[in-house]
Amino acid sequence: MSTLRIVLGDQLTRGLSSLRDYVPGDTVLMMEVAEETTYVKHHRQKLVLILSAMRHFADELRHHGFTVDYVKLDDPANTGSFTAEVQRAIARYTPSRVVATEPGEWRVREMMKGWGAEILPDDRFFATPASFAAWARDRRQLRMEFFYRDMRRLSGLLMDGDAPVGGQWNFDHDNRKSLPKDANPPRRQRFEPEAITREVMELVAMRFPDHFGALEPFGWAVTRAGALEALDHFISACLPNFGDYQDAMKQGNAFLYHSVISPYLNIGLLTPREICDRAQEAWSRGDAPLNAVEGFIRQILGWREYIRGLYWLKMPDYAETNFLEARRPLPDFYWTGRTEMNCLAQAIGDTQRHAYAHHIQRLMVTGNFALLAGLDPKEVEQWYLLVYADAFEWVELPNTHGMALFADGGVMASKPYAASGAYIDRMSDYCAGCRFKPGVKLGPKACPFNYLLWMPPRLQGKNELLDM
Repeated sequence: MSTLRIVLGDQLTRGLSSLRDYVPGDTVLMMEVAEETTYVKHHRQKLVLILSAMRHFADELRHHGFTVDYVKLDDPANTGSFTAEVQRAIARYTPSRVVATEPGEWRVREMMKGWGAEILPDDRFFATPASFAAWARDRRQLRMEFFYRDMRRLSGLLMDGDAPVGGQWNFDHDNRKSLPKDANPPRRQRFEPEAITREVMELVAMRFPDHFGALEPFGWAVTRAGALEALDHFISACLPNFGDYQDAMKQGNAFLYHSVISPYLNIGLLTPREICDRAQEAWSRGDAPLNAVEGFIRQILGWREYIRGLYWLKMPDYAETNFLEARRPLPDFYWTGRTEMNCLAQAIGDTQRHAYAHHIQRLMVTGNFALLAGLDPKEVEQWYLLVYADAFEWVELPNTHGMALFADGGVMASKPYAASGAYIDRMSDYCAGCRFKPGVKLGPKACPFNYLLWMPPRLQGKNELLDM
């Protein structure tokens, strides 16, 4: 009696359900396959991060006594698809049982149905798709804030009995400060590529020369130990100021006080519970203020869990909606970063260099422009999915489709997140270096965000700003 245990590239967690009852004689199957690297042209640093982390995780499992069958991308026998590689492994081992942990994406779950596998729950989250569906049942509106309060009660995080610590659930009004000119955000850690990562970088450079983004300098952690080190750095050096300045943007500083751990969380090197516990412990020790800790925990316990629940509740029809009937193609500057709008040039440039931009750059710069310009949701969503190291469809699609683009017609948000250039000017130093003026609505010096927000849609197509 033997079991074939399948582990995917975003399931790099020792406590994964499909690994939990491993016994000698079982085999863990891990696969690098061409269809997963090319269904969108992923940022090259994203590919390096996932493939290198997978190889390191396989070595960690072997170190702890697991038998691992690892299929590399450049293996001549590699068929290039999950399904065919599972079939090959079944032919090699003739297991009595095949087990897998439920995947994060709808399309992979559809594939998995043909594997003949026992599909186990992914219990690395606070909420299950079933528990979210039960919460959503009979509700007229699915607002994150109310879900978040229930998750606080269930998890016990930042709770004083039945009441929230500090007497309120949400300190968001304290977390919208502009960055002072004399602020000195900590220098972010880089993790120097070692032999395995360098090997993967050479592979990615050779096989994916036309994919988006810079390959160097690559500085992501690719092991759990490195991810924990990055978490330690955030908790000690950044979390105390995270709350106040989480919405701020600064030219030449992509990270500010943000955690930059979402890629590690989304591939499984960190778990949401341990991250939230660490943040709460910092507050308990007096090392970080409540508004910062609550705002950070809300992103994970509230927003991330809510997004996942909504994804599984509404897919696959959710991805097909286009409430605002947006049809314009994605402008070329989303790929090149070459535009006279400095805010977009900065946000897209950071994304090219780091496979990262923080949530306000995504929502209120690149997303806000896409919303106001009426860009086609499918093109925008494909862009978001491929350019960020932390992007998987379950987390990217609802954020882009519902929050940034309002393409779901209000399933997620009560109104579109649209803003003029004044918001970007208030929250960043981008406008000072721009040829357009955030205080001007019309004319050659008008900020395009102003023009798009205030000009009737029937006239927008007559203005050259949309073709930049």
